[in-house]
Amino acid sequence: MIRKAAFLLAALWTAPAAGAVECSDVAYEGNRYSICEVDTAQEQLQLFLKDGENQVYGHFSSLEDALVKDGKTLAFATNAGMYHTDRSPVGLYVDENGEAMRLVTNAGPGNFGLLPNGVLCIRDGRADVFETLAFEQTAPDCTYATQSGPMLVIDGELHPRFLADSDSYYIRNGVGTSVDGRRAVFAISRNAVTFHQFGSLFRDYLNLPSALYFDGNISRLHAPQLGRSDAGFMMGPIVGVVEGAQPDG
Repeated sequence: MIRKAAFLLAALWTAPAAGAVECSDVAYEGNRYSICEVDTAQEQLQLFLKDGENQVYGHFSSLEDALVKDGKTLAFATNAGMYHTDRSPVGLYVDENGEAMRLVTNAGPGNFGLLPNGVLCIRDGRADVFETLAFEQTAPDCTYATQSGPMLVIDGELHPRFLADSDSYYIRNGVGTSVDGRRAVFAISRNAVTFHQFGSLFRDYLNLPSALYFDGNISRLHAPQLGRSDAGFMMGPIVGVVEGAQPDG
C-alpha cells in the first residue's frame, strides 16, 4: 500500500517551470548515481544515431559538433539502448530518419534478451517506458523509440529475475518514466551496482513505476550541469535534449 501511494503521488507530481532538464549527483542505499530529469512538457527528448551523411555519431563530441553548426547545444545526453559491433540497434529503433530496426519480441542471449525487456517511446509532450509485449499490443505512435533490456521496473515491481544477493556488479544506466509521461529520469551509477540495486533506485527512490535498462560498463553521460561529458568507445543510439532550436514557421 505504501508503494502504491508513492506511485499515486508521483503521478500527481508537477515539475517546476524553471529547469526543464535538471542533473544532480545523489547517494542511495550506499551507492552513488548521477541523475538527469527531463520535463517532457517543456523539453523535447530526441534520439540520434547517424548524421546527414549516414555516419554514426558514436560520440557526444561528434553530435555536439553537428549541433553547433545549427546554433544548437546538447543540454543532456546518454547512450540509449544496445547495439551490434557496427553500432546498429539490436532492437526497435525509430528516429527522424524512420525505423532502423524492427521490434524484437523473442527471448535471446545477453541482457537484451532477458525478458521482459522494453521500449522507450517518445511522443509530443511525453515519454513512456513500455514492456515490449504491451508496446506491441498498444502500438503507440512514437516520434522516437528505442528498445533495450531488461526492464528494471514493471508496473511498480522489480524484474522477476533480479536477486537481492546477486554478485553481478557493473556500472549501469537506464531510464524511468512517470504514469503521466511528463517525468523522464535518466540515471547512471557512479560505482558498480547490481540489477536489484539499480531497479530499486527507480522504484523506491525516484518513485517511478516503469524503468528500462540501457547498458552496462560502456554507459556514458553528457551532463554540462555536472561538468561531465564522458568519452570512450563509439556508441550506438544516443538520447538527449537539444537547446537553441527554433520552432518551424
